[in-house]
Amino acid sequence: MQRWRKENWEVIFRKIKSSQAANSGWQAIGKGLRVDSPDTLRFAFEWPASLPAQKLDPHSPIFHSVRNQALSPMDTDPAACFKNVKRLVVKVGTAVVTRHDGRLAVGRLGALCEQLKELNSQGYEVVLVTSGAVGLGRQRLRYRKLVNSSLADLQNPQVELDGKACAAVGQNSLMALYDTLFSQLDVTSSQHLVTDSDFRNDSFREQLSETVKSLLALKVIPVFNENDAVSTRRTPYEDSSGIFWDNDSLAGLLAMEVKADLLVLLSDVEGLYSGPPSDPNSKLIHTYIKEKHQAEITFGDKSRLGRGGMTAKVDAAVCAASSGIPVVITSGYATDNIIKLLQGKPVGTLFHKDAHLWTSVNEVDAREMAVAARECSRRLQAKSSEDRRKLLLDVADALEANESLIMAENEADVAAAKADGYEKALISRLALKPGKASLSGLAKSIRVLADMEEPISRIAKRTELADGLILEKTSCPLGVLLIVFESRPDALVQIASLAIRTGNGLLLKGGKEARRSNAILHKIITSAIPDSVGDKLIGLVASREDIPDLLKLDDVIDLVIPRGSNSLVSQIKNSTKIPVLGHADGVCHVYIDKSANLDMAKKIVRDAKIDYPAACNSMETLLLHQDLSNNDLLKELLAELRREGVTLYGGPRASSLLNLPRAQSLHREYSSLACTVEFVDDVGAAIDHIHQHGRHVISHTDCIVTEDHEVAEMFLHRVDSAAVFHNASTRFCDGARFGLGAEVGVSTSRVHARGPVGVEGLLTTRWILRGSGQVVDGDKGVTYNQEKTKLLEVHDFKKFVKIREDVFMHVHVMSYCRILRVT
Repeated sequence: MQRWRKENWEVIFRKIKSSQAANSGWQAIGKGLRVDSPDTLRFAFEWPASLPAQKLDPHSPIFHSVRNQALSPMDTDPAACFKNVKRLVVKVGTAVVTRHDGRLAVGRLGALCEQLKELNSQGYEVVLVTSGAVGLGRQRLRYRKLVNSSLADLQNPQVELDGKACAAVGQNSLMALYDTLFSQLDVTSSQHLVTDSDFRNDSFREQLSETVKSLLALKVIPVFNENDAVSTRRTPYEDSSGIFWDNDSLAGLLAMEVKADLLVLLSDVEGLYSGPPSDPNSKLIHTYIKEKHQAEITFGDKSRLGRGGMTAKVDAAVCAASSGIPVVITSGYATDNIIKLLQGKPVGTLFHKDAHLWTSVNEVDAREMAVAARECSRRLQAKSSEDRRKLLLDVADALEANESLIMAENEADVAAAKADGYEKALISRLALKPGKASLSGLAKSIRVLADMEEPISRIAKRTELADGLILEKTSCPLGVLLIVFESRPDALVQIASLAIRTGNGLLLKGGKEARRSNAILHKIITSAIPDSVGDKLIGLVASREDIPDLLKLDDVIDLVIPRGSNSLVSQIKNSTKIPVLGHADGVCHVYIDKSANLDMAKKIVRDAKIDYPAACNSMETLLLHQDLSNNDLLKELLAELRREGVTLYGGPRASSLLNLPRAQSLHREYSSLACTVEFVDDVGAAIDHIHQHGRHVISHTDCIVTEDHEVAEMFLHRVDSAAVFHNASTRFCDGARFGLGAEVGVSTSRVHARGPVGVEGLLTTRWILRGSGQVVDGDKGVTYNQEKTKLLEVHDFKKFVKIREDVFMHVHVMSYCRILRVT
């Protein structure tokens, strides 16, 4: 049993007890939850059969799900720290202000001033604490001394310059530069030099706060620096009598004095690492938890120029955070890190007094999670086919047995998404509802998957290379998969069941909008996994901050599958060496040829757009043969779409011919009740349009409606998309409908797997050679059957699979292109 401190439990209990969490579907949570020891909570209401009454692990997904409903967003979401920031203190270190040769880094300072100007114009109140005066003064005095030196002076050892003299000279130059840069940006700045002894005077501190308050009201940026030229402090600077010892601790002190909402400490590295940043084994710490990290971190050298360094920054950050001021240590080399931070993006290392509530002190790191998933997958592979089948059936039963619990969490996610103003398309994908995404539908798909042919160790080819030397090509799991997906909790169930069926380890990162649904689904699925395999077979990544660390693990993660927008896919591809199976946006086209049966066309178009508008296989562009421009049935089709609430946009030709508002782009995935309409000259023009605007490198699913066989064949074989259909809705492009049982997504990549990715897409091959003592011996040791190699068994993957009474799918393994025909 993992343990939390007593006071943490009491805080959470009080908030849960006083909340309205019972309304989210948990039975009598207000009275059913009680503290029965300093370290545990017990659920007193009736648990489902698959989750017997137990003392709840405070770091389990279910506990976090309950806790997150009861606590405010500020208590649970690190990004919420920055939503209400008005006043911030920014400290820039010597290593950022100067270059390695001691000269001023004018470009970095200019970028910093531009950020502060942008924040100033947006209404933020900014206080700047700067280092660099000593380093800059030292560089200038060395130059002056060199110019004034004789040849004899140069031959003598150089005496180290007095630091206070350097500070006096450098401060003047540094402030002159800030004044020039801010003036160019039409911003007024002020200079403030302070010493440690100043802060011993209460009147001084009170006047300082009043002065800063007045300056900020006038949109002036106060610039502070320790007055090293007249400071009476001597090394060692830090002792028990001091109030501050460097500009890091000065920044923390000022943040408290002026009641700042945020303190940003800019460094020459991305943030706080677990060890020296130059060490490849060091990891960036996204959220600092004193109880966890204080004993783990190994600090490197101090600042190359200043007297602070990372140790000083951490001390200042811990002190300020404990007083209630969030602190972030991040890179001052980036040109927009402060702005990104205030936008809620994960930048640098965050220090916060409530950080221990967001993350388990004993949580495993990314590598441990991936390694554990691999070890569990190997134990799963060692199980018999019947054992793996039974595990899937147990998962299906557990989902159905806990339907009310799952739906309560999902409804809470949907309600929160609506309250947060998410788009209707995302909310639609988020909701578990009747149909394929319902729990009964998901359970049915899992049972179909369980009853499929055993995929592991299936022999694709067996060859007798020589007498008694047998070579086999067999299927095997890929290893460990990392799936990053948005919104859809039903995707978690499908992906987890496919991982179990194929013997793969799995790491899942869902969108924060579905965190409750994902947490309860993960808990229920892993509770069905026997101890002999281990519930770490499927890991749920809690924070997006863990993703960069996971993407570095190319030695333990074998495939990444991002399910989401093009920007998500591109970002992941650019951030990892691990192979990425891209699942990008789906711009699906339906082309109605002049020979089409328009009654059939109306039925197909209506289904392709209206059946589930948020799906990636929903029609986004309707292409029409130019001869249909005055057809009455076409006008009826467009009128029917409008009646169903579909907003129509026109391409260059359709917007004028049909009087439609002009589409912003001909490559757009609406994921809602909207689509683009455009006219083309013929089937060749339709194909060209799809290749140009469907972006053939990521083309999803395209359909032609025609009665002309030659036109249909031309379309089917020339359109270069993952799936191409004739006289059938694009909504058929789905793993379950293709008879795959489930899918991890629809791949728009061209390597490894394309189209709906089911069991086969999560397998690779290996070679097994069985001999009886044969050796190569310069290829004289055996006699090869090279001219008439004996094939003992071949599984031909080119086959027809009947998926409906009148619909057949022809799978071309060589091209990985799905072609669907209606016969």
